[in-house]
Order: sequence, then C-alpha cells, then structure tokens
Amino acid sequence: MANALQQLIRERLDRKGWSYGDVARRGGVPRSTVHHLATTDRVVRMPQATTLEGLSKGLELPLDTVRRAAAEACGIHVYGTPAAQDAEGTAARPADPEVDLLIASLQKLSADDRRHVAALVESLLDRTPKK
Repeated sequence: MANALQQLIRERLDRKGWSYGDVARRGGVPRSTVHHLATTDRVVRMPQATTLEGLSKGLELPLDTVRRAAAEACGIHVYGTPAAQDAEGTAARPADPEVDLLIASLQKLSADDRRHVAALVESLLDRTPKK
C-alpha cells in the first residue's frame, strides 16, 4: 500500500499527465528527488523545507497539503485544520510548527504520561490572570 506522499504524487501525475521530470522542472528540485519520494514506501525522515516547497510548486498544490502528506509518510500524524490559504494556495496564516509537533508527539506518549501533560496544560491555563 502506498504512503500518503506517494498517493499524492501519483494521483497528481495521473490527473495532469505529468512525468517526474515535469514536476522537478516546475518545482526546481532534482528529478531523482521527485522519483524517490514517489516510489519509497517508507520515508525515513521529513524532507527539507526547500524540497517540500519545490514539490508543492511542481505539483501545483498548497504547501500545507504536501507537508501533511510527507509527515504522514514519515509516521507523523498531523491533527487539526490546515492553515488558511489565499487565492494562489499560499498559506495566508502559517500553521504553528510547535503546535503540530506537540500534537503529533502526544500519540507516542504512554497513557500515564498523557495524563501528566494534560494536568500540566490545565495548570498553565489556570495561571492566566482572570478579569
């Protein structure tokens, strides 16, 4: 079964009739990189930001869409809604990477550790001055 990034790339190539080279030229990334990301079953680590930006441009898809697919392919589950986008598909309000990391990391904690984190968050929120 293909991972999320493979599915995204393959679907886009099929729909548009593009090759790996077409995507690479438009996005300014090496063809070998596009091919690797489209054919590797398990992406070991998150691709660099410039690679994701080039792939986004080459596929003519919003960066957040490509970033989320790449994260999923690496085994990082991203929750929440994508960042707001303008008419060109560029993030008008960028997602907060710290929030994404915290949410994705919670899944890896034990149930007991998640309770501790929840208690910490509640105590931090209770520190807010009340009016």
